[in-house]
Amino acid sequence: MFLIVGLGNIGEKYSLTRHNVGFMVADAAIKNLTSSTNINKSNFNATVIKSDETLFVKPTTFMNNSGISARAIKDYYKIENKNIIVIHDDLDLPFGTVKFKIGGGHGGHNGLRSLDANIGNDYIRIRIGIGKPQNKEEVVNFVLSNFSKEELNKLEDIISHTLEAIEFIKNGNSMNEVKSKFTLK
Repeated sequence: MFLIVGLGNIGEKYSLTRHNVGFMVADAAIKNLTSSTNINKSNFNATVIKSDETLFVKPTTFMNNSGISARAIKDYYKIENKNIIVIHDDLDLPFGTVKFKIGGGHGGHNGLRSLDANIGNDYIRIRIGIGKPQNKEEVVNFVLSNFSKEELNKLEDIISHTLEAIEFIKNGNSMNEVKSKFTLK
C-alpha cells in the first residue's frame, strides 16, 4: 500500500497559497479517481481517501503538525517509509521546478520537520518549487500568499506532471528512473 501525503493548511483562505501546493496535487489525484472510499478515523487528523492500494492524505493538523497525522495512518496500515510519498512546496527551487529525493534534511520546512520527527526522514519527497522572496524576513508572508493567475495556469501542467510521476513511482521504478524522466528544471 502507498501513502501519498499532500502538505498544506486547511481552510479556504489557504487553498491557493504557495504552501498548499501539496494539497493541490492531492486534490487533483482524488478528483481523477474512478472509485474511492472516504476513511473517517478521528485519530488520523486528516482527510483520507482510499483507492485500490493507495491512501491519499491531506492532514488537518495544519502544516506544522503534519507528522502526527502521517504517523497515525502509517502505523494503522503498517506502511513502510519506502511507500510513503510526500508532496510539498520548496522555497529553494524556482517556481515550476519539480524534483525527487529520498531522505535529507527539512531545510526549515515545518511540515517536513514534523514528518521527520514522527516517521523518520527516509520517505520519498516530491519537491515543487515555489520560488522565494527577495528578503528572508518575507518568507512567512510569501509561502502564505496566493499564486498569481499566470502561476496557477502553469501549475495545472505541473500538477498533471506530478501525478504521472506518482504513478511511475507506484509502478516500482527506481528513484534514478523517476529523476531522469520527471525532473523539471
